[in-house]
Amino acid sequence: MPVITHQVRVRYAETDQMGIVYYANYLVWFELGRVELLRSLGLAYSQLEKEHECILPVVEASCRYRSPARYDDEILIETRPAMLRGSVLKFAYRILRKGADGAQPPLLAEGETVHVVCDDQLKRKALPEHYAAELRKLMPEHSGIL
Repeated sequence: MPVITHQVRVRYAETDQMGIVYYANYLVWFELGRVELLRSLGLAYSQLEKEHECILPVVEASCRYRSPARYDDEILIETRPAMLRGSVLKFAYRILRKGADGAQPPLLAEGETVHVVCDDQLKRKALPEHYAAELRKLMPEHSGIL
């Protein structure tokens, strides 16, 4: 299934007293993944807001932690659109530690966010069709995999 991968290095400020990434930072990384996914499609959150007067508030978020990330780890943020139905959009994420010398990267966390496309008064509206079309190309029903 097509995913967009973005790499970042864990900063000291993202860790707790034990040297482990504070749990809420995974949600920040999910947002980074969404922004980079749209950017990779030639789309931008800023355009969505300014030109189309759409916002994508998070209405649900989940994260399952599998293994800790630590200061200076290089992590991979995998993001894919998982569902688009009406004004509801769901993204799926995997956070992995970059493997050494081509080794399989270990899974650190996985999760989802659900968004409702709204105007600035929080009234539902449709996602602009060119955004929806590009996201659908990355979804399972378009990849031949069910």
